[in-house]
Amino acid sequence: MIRTLVVDDDPVALAAHAAYVERVRGFAVVGRAPAGAEALRLLATTAVDLVLLDVHLPDMSGLDVLRRMRAAGHTCDVIMVTRARDLEVVRAAVAFGATQYLMKPFPAGVVRAKLEGYLAYRQNDPGPLVAQSDVDGMLDALRAPTVDSGLPKGISRESLDQVCGVLAPDAGRTAVEVADLVGVSRVTARRYLEHLADTGLTERALRYGTTGRPQVEYRWRPRGST
Repeated sequence: MIRTLVVDDDPVALAAHAAYVERVRGFAVVGRAPAGAEALRLLATTAVDLVLLDVHLPDMSGLDVLRRMRAAGHTCDVIMVTRARDLEVVRAAVAFGATQYLMKPFPAGVVRAKLEGYLAYRQNDPGPLVAQSDVDGMLDALRAPTVDSGLPKGISRESLDQVCGVLAPDAGRTAVEVADLVGVSRVTARRYLEHLADTGLTERALRYGTTGRPQVEYRWRPRGST
């Protein structure tokens, strides 16, 4: 059984990610932490094999948590879970020993694929590693292709990532603005924005102009709100 610690300051995301883990055979959630200090405390008192670790935490960066874990001698594997689309963050996570990287938002099917690949990696015992092919075969499970299983019909992972990349927590964008930035139709942009709103990752608000009907704008839901 892979003993898993889930770390996220958003209570909705924390509950959802824990539920995703619990649904995968071979995994058990042994702890939940809404902040970095709590995660480090649990690691010091609880046997953990795998950490699902968000980058943005209220008291410290998830990268700081990962760095402190390694400094304290915790060798458990880590899957970074974040909406951060910064190459330097990815490189830092890899440098500190993150096993995999999950980009928000993602459906349960993507988490399942990552976890099942990780389980195969952990359970694979080829015996003595006598050749390069033995090492490559063991690591192949971690590089298993991620599928878009769980995304609604008409929603692709690539386009969803593009839409997410132009949203911000402090400035709402309308479907017209997102369509112009991403290079898709207004109808397509609205479909993706509504999907994000329906899954609780963004919130809708009305933008009033000097004339005409108000427009609906979308922004990332404030972290920690329900």
